[in-house]
Amino acid sequence: MPRCYARRRLSIVAALTGFIASAALFNSPSASAALPTPVSASTARSYLSQLTVATENRTGYSRDLFPTWITISGTCNTREWILKRDGTNVVTDSSCVAKSGSWYSPYDGATWTSPSDVDIDHLVPLAEAWDSGASKWTTAQRQAFANDVTRPQLLAVTDNVNQAKGDQDPATWIPSRSAYVCTYVRAWVQVKYYYDLSVDSAEKTALTNYLASC
Repeated sequence: MPRCYARRRLSIVAALTGFIASAALFNSPSASAALPTPVSASTARSYLSQLTVATENRTGYSRDLFPTWITISGTCNTREWILKRDGTNVVTDSSCVAKSGSWYSPYDGATWTSPSDVDIDHLVPLAEAWDSGASKWTTAQRQAFANDVTRPQLLAVTDNVNQAKGDQDPATWIPSRSAYVCTYVRAWVQVKYYYDLSVDSAEKTALTNYLASC
């Protein structure tokens, strides 16, 4: 369960209500808004030191246990909302489906003009979240995680880069564009900390090393 829920003893219903309200504030995302700025490197290092180190367990995992994509605002589901947020000159139809625009993928530095070339990456993959504690969550909590547009968790990137990443953590995968590595690991730690997810030993070592250079 997310740390903030535990500290404030919020119910999942209250948390989801807050999530929906926050999303409503961003009804019309500006072009190129990109990933919400993650915490600083020093804060990420502090967060990382507080994360539980545990062996991962994928028993029982299914992507279907993380409902996605949900309606965020009006006719826009999570994917279309992120495409609008991260794109430039995005044109959508009446169902909020992106028909044209331009998308820059910070993982590899590529720019795409067809939405079909762009995936929405869960920065902390759903399977990774399951391994790290989400197996104990309710379906509503997993849905909130899978569609979180408030934390630095969802990002429009090149489709085949996202597919190559799969469910890997920073011990085995990091963006090829070195200028984005620090942003990526800061965001990774922030998301794991917020949702009170564990890290395995190799993951923590990799994050520690990357953050030392931030």
